[in-house]
Amino acid sequence: MKEMFTSIPVIPYEGKDSQNPLAFKYYDADRIILGKPMKEHLPFAMAWWHNLCAAGTDMFGRDTADKSFGAEKGTMEHAKAKVDAGFEFMQKLGVQYFCFHDVDLVPEADDIKETNRRLDEITDYMLVKMKETGIKCLWGTANLFSNPRFMNGAGSTNSPEVFCFAAAQIKKALELTVKLGGRGYVFWGGREGYETLLNTDMKFEQENIARLMHMAVDYGRSIGFTGDFYIEPKPKEPMKHQYDFDAATAIGFLRQYGLDKDFKMNIEANHATLAGHTFQHELRVSAINGMLGSIDANQGDLLLGWDTDEFPFNVYEATMCMYEVLKAGGLTGGFNFDSKNRRPSYTMEDLFHAYILGMDTFALGLIKAAAIIEDGRIDAFVAERYAGYQSGIGAKIVSGEATLAELAAYAESLGDAKLPGSGRQEYLQSIVNQILFS
Repeated sequence: MKEMFTSIPVIPYEGKDSQNPLAFKYYDADRIILGKPMKEHLPFAMAWWHNLCAAGTDMFGRDTADKSFGAEKGTMEHAKAKVDAGFEFMQKLGVQYFCFHDVDLVPEADDIKETNRRLDEITDYMLVKMKETGIKCLWGTANLFSNPRFMNGAGSTNSPEVFCFAAAQIKKALELTVKLGGRGYVFWGGREGYETLLNTDMKFEQENIARLMHMAVDYGRSIGFTGDFYIEPKPKEPMKHQYDFDAATAIGFLRQYGLDKDFKMNIEANHATLAGHTFQHELRVSAINGMLGSIDANQGDLLLGWDTDEFPFNVYEATMCMYEVLKAGGLTGGFNFDSKNRRPSYTMEDLFHAYILGMDTFALGLIKAAAIIEDGRIDAFVAERYAGYQSGIGAKIVSGEATLAELAAYAESLGDAKLPGSGRQEYLQSIVNQILFS
């Protein structure tokens, strides 16, 4: 196999004082954090679509990066060149997993049977590389939003013929995920929503999405898929309103339609921003509902109202993310860099700089989140804040023994109620800063 990134060595860990731009400053794969190696806390994955396909095109300009990898685009030779480049890239960075959409892997043909033949050919080639390198598949999915047929959605489409095409793509993508040993399968309903309610039967569309997901679960289990199915919430873009608006909405949908035993959340930081939430909020909502599954590691720009998919560099946000992940006991999935280089960062070396930035950011976030937990002051404060529910009338409320009349009588016996204890938000934030910057 021809080496693609000839000027890039295997990326070493050199520590926080290193000035080497092609070295990790914080990601030390074998460092033990809270009893586990860092690489087990942080199962990083390469996003096939951004890293090997996205070339800097935006709404106002064409490609700036060359992602041909020495082959003619739109050919199976190019598909294989991307495989070669991707596995070399992951090896040099120590990335353990990859994620894919079906049409990331091969050029989509006009005939779905030909597309499937190409997918079989390329995944045979990928299996060889996986065996050689030990790199694994984190999750797979079907792109049910790019082809014009999906202009009104896939499960939510008004066309039964388009619904069938969506089913066919999901069937094949599930087969490929099983073939490649994927730990999960993702539904991102990029066009599962509406532009105007004037032409929309919302109840029917949501029921049809649920029907499609039930079919996917049934088929996946029948062919040996034992992993989690994921919903990846996003409120808007490309549709004005998408049905998987945020984690709470998606969890409610899953429970309403009896899908909650098979599905968890794949939470993306940038999507949380678009929903008007913090990344930490979406992770907490997922975790307390037993549905925190996997993470798309990126960040958005608070000054821009769209999905910028930037590589994560905000250590405070990464720390709060890892705090939630550690408190939840970890992920069933991993950390997929659904992130793309900025358009002016167009060289092959820039691809490595981006992953070094992202991996170091989450590694430092892990180190600091573990320090917050080991410090114990925040956990102790939260426990004390709700201590009134451990005894007396509070304990009766929690146990379900208290009645409304009993609580009303108790309130009357108190006279004027005291203010609850101070929330001490500023004090707690100062603890986080102390640990982050000490």
